[in-house]
Amino acid sequence: QLQLVESGGGLVQPGGSLRLSCAASGLTIEEFAIGWFRQAPGKGREGVSCIVSPDREASYAHSVKGRFTISRDNAKNTVYLQMNNLKPEDTGLYYCAADRYSTICLGHDYWGQGTQVTVSS
Repeated sequence: QLQLVESGGGLVQPGGSLRLSCAASGLTIEEFAIGWFRQAPGKGREGVSCIVSPDREASYAHSVKGRFTISRDNAKNTVYLQMNNLKPEDTGLYYCAADRYSTICLGHDYWGQGTQVTVSS
């Protein structure tokens, strides 16, 4: 069964950090571009970060560049999103998505169920 499962969300104070995980089963992440997306209450879904392969530079939304880092562990079939210096505007439901044999992250193939991140004092 093909599945992406996010974890690591939670409540954190502004300036804090979280690490999100996207664990894949039934697929090999090496064959996919993996992206993180988020959706804030009352807003549309936006792309946060995308990782394609080790020889390609990861991409980030302007709003998170310098604070978030995406990485992948092919042995664990897992993609991570390290989020530092979190801001209230980072609050939202975070999803990972996979695009097979793609060089960009569009979320055309598989999605996880999401993990909630809340940044609040």
